[in-house]
Amino acid sequence: MKKIVSMLFAVTLVFGFISNANAAKTFKCQTVLNAKGDEVIMLKDFTDTVTKLTGGSLKFEIMPAGTVVGVKETLDAVDKGLIDCGFAWTHYWSGEHPAAMLFGSPVAGAGVGIDNIAFLSWFLSGGGEQLYDQLWKEMKRDIKGFMLQPVGPEALGWFPEPIKNMDDFRKLKFRTPPGIPGQTYKDIGIASVAMGGGDILPALEAGTIDAAEWCCPKPDMVFGFQKVLKHYYLQGLHQVVVNADFYINGTKYNKLSDHEKTSLKVAADASLMKSLARRILVNGEALHELTTKHGVQLHDTPKDYFVEYMAAANATLNKNAEKNAFFKKVWDSQKKFADTAVPFWAGAQMSNAQLGMAHAATLK
Repeated sequence: MKKIVSMLFAVTLVFGFISNANAAKTFKCQTVLNAKGDEVIMLKDFTDTVTKLTGGSLKFEIMPAGTVVGVKETLDAVDKGLIDCGFAWTHYWSGEHPAAMLFGSPVAGAGVGIDNIAFLSWFLSGGGEQLYDQLWKEMKRDIKGFMLQPVGPEALGWFPEPIKNMDDFRKLKFRTPPGIPGQTYKDIGIASVAMGGGDILPALEAGTIDAAEWCCPKPDMVFGFQKVLKHYYLQGLHQVVVNADFYINGTKYNKLSDHEKTSLKVAADASLMKSLARRILVNGEALHELTTKHGVQLHDTPKDYFVEYMAAANATLNKNAEKNAFFKKVWDSQKKFADTAVPFWAGAQMSNAQLGMAHAATLK
């Protein structure tokens, strides 16, 4: 009898192992970038972490933009299950719902001085994450989103010649992000042209646009903008805060085990910190290389830019809040957070900034 029980136990173990192996899921995920983007490197770190945390039950195939659908169809494809998951910036969908901008790229720091670190405080501790989950219901999308990669502040961008003021700026056709940040440029008289990251360099080379922004020193250098333009402005307001996100089809997400769902959440939260840490170092390295090896000249942004852009951003934020109840709900949450947190954080950052600038001055 003992032998029979032992044999049954062994068979159960074998079949259990086979069952677990067969249960492994490989999610096909399309990004809105090519395979070389720095964001894709960090995305793969996230998915590798999930695979390890789940003991291999969740695996991922990362596909570059255009593999299955076009960039603009990425969210639709995840929603409909054509692809299992996607990777993009949520403000890409602000044409569908204006509140998407407040999560992906709250223009001018939501108009209340929120930087990328303060934004994470709002998201993780100030009720932002719960509103983010509600966003997909407002958009009637079958999607579960995870915020992965904060970055910012993004550079104002690349120019063919120095710009002394906004009048100089307004003479140029300028690549901007889609949605409200780009619309705000139009509101201050900039010839704003929205296009995907992979299209920017060819457009600059062809003269379709004169100047451009994308992100920060490292991603910008990877895209090769320094080959065409040599005048670089770091300080900009259009994307003081930016977040790249990971989307999973909601129906498929709901079928995951509790352990798999928790693994995704833990890996996503870890990615927030790892992305911040990576960005500071790699952007510093890239800026040094751009200015010492590629002839790039670093400039301070004209002061009248900040006055004009901030005024236009606040007007746009107020207009959207008047028209859309959920936009107002999210923005009110950010403003309430900012009233409490920003005075402390901005004051503390003044010390950090002065300390950093003092060291930077010694390098000149």
